[in-house]
Amino acid sequence: MATEVLMPRQGQSVESCIIIEWKVNEGDVVTEGQTLCEVETDKATFEVEATAAGTMLGIFYPAEADVEVLKVIAAIGEPGEDISALRPSDESAEEKPETGNVKPEEEPVVQEAPASSFTSQVSNFSGGVSPRAKNLAEKKGVDATTLAGTGPNGRVIERDVAAAQAVTPAAQAKAAAEGLDIPATGTGLGGRVVAADLGSTGDMHVAPTMDFPGATKEIPVKGVRKVVAGRMLASLQNTAQLTLNTSADARSVLGYRSKCKAAPEEAGVGGISINDVVLYATIKTLGEFPELNAHMLGDKIVEFDNVHLGFAVDTPRGLMVPVIRYANLMTLKQLSAETKRLAMACIEGTIDPDALSGGTFTVTNLGAMGIESFTPVLNAPEVGILGVCSIQPKPVMKGSDVEFVPHMGLSLTFDHAAADGAPAARFLASMRIKLAAFELTLAG
Repeated sequence: MATEVLMPRQGQSVESCIIIEWKVNEGDVVTEGQTLCEVETDKATFEVEATAAGTMLGIFYPAEADVEVLKVIAAIGEPGEDISALRPSDESAEEKPETGNVKPEEEPVVQEAPASSFTSQVSNFSGGVSPRAKNLAEKKGVDATTLAGTGPNGRVIERDVAAAQAVTPAAQAKAAAEGLDIPATGTGLGGRVVAADLGSTGDMHVAPTMDFPGATKEIPVKGVRKVVAGRMLASLQNTAQLTLNTSADARSVLGYRSKCKAAPEEAGVGGISINDVVLYATIKTLGEFPELNAHMLGDKIVEFDNVHLGFAVDTPRGLMVPVIRYANLMTLKQLSAETKRLAMACIEGTIDPDALSGGTFTVTNLGAMGIESFTPVLNAPEVGILGVCSIQPKPVMKGSDVEFVPHMGLSLTFDHAAADGAPAARFLASMRIKLAAFELTLAG
């Protein structure tokens, strides 16, 4: 009997995976445990292995197909076996896959204007709505049946709703009655599209029709880039973001880092970085300001007793934010080790997708790149995100003299709908104190 190969579930938050490349062709003999294909979630890349030895009797989805988890993607068995019962009925599986060494025929790229009218959006809806997408749509006030789904068979999944813009019922009715286009953003609260916005395109991301001289390259927006784009846009549209900037005396931090580098190897502190120090001080400060270690969920704010700290990692595939679970219960050495483990897993593409969600506060560090001040974008529904900037000399009055003291820039973005400016400013003041006397912070 033929053995089915399933699209594996890569974490509880993953609904589908994109097949990047098939490593085998139909008819190839494979061994158990052999890599059959590479798949990509919206967060990481994984290999799918053969669950049995035999002949590849069927490959049911082509490269670039977005396949729902636990779907049958291939079949392995003895030559001549009937696999019709295993073959999926999805429209996306009807195309013959491009596998192995088969070189796909190049086709000219044709740019089409996005279907933006209300009536065309409704007519394109055929694949259903996932439960997670339905819950998010209810929170955002988005009609999921008007969205073009990017999931398997046109299914609307959570990321489609996250990137969608809310449209008022009046605007929907007017668009349907008069055949008007619905712009991607509106003039209503949080970018909501109202009736007065109809008739204008409103979408600055539509490519202009004019020709540009010279060669160009089109890069599909997918995978991590697509997820980041959708989340950042949704964050700015749906939260009241405000950024406060300050700087902290960095002499104590630099001194502690020098001591760690000079310490004997058996002490195990040589690998502690300035970023580890900042993360540790952030965790200690969040214990004093629970209103920033929180989620803003529309009609309620959830404050957390423990700190699950997210930190931004630059990877070849794009920005990732792994989460250090129960960071408030760790020593500095434990925190440093866990930070390095998660960062390396992100860079290598082996991170567990569940490790990329569930944060209560985020830190993003651009200091190594010489950035002196910036405006971090909230990782909604988190209430706060701290941007860490470079260390620069700052003139400080000492009596009647001026002394140049190294200072580290700090930029705190917070959701003003959930927290006021005064506690946010006090958070930064406490951070400055902890960084200026870090060894006391460590002892406390």
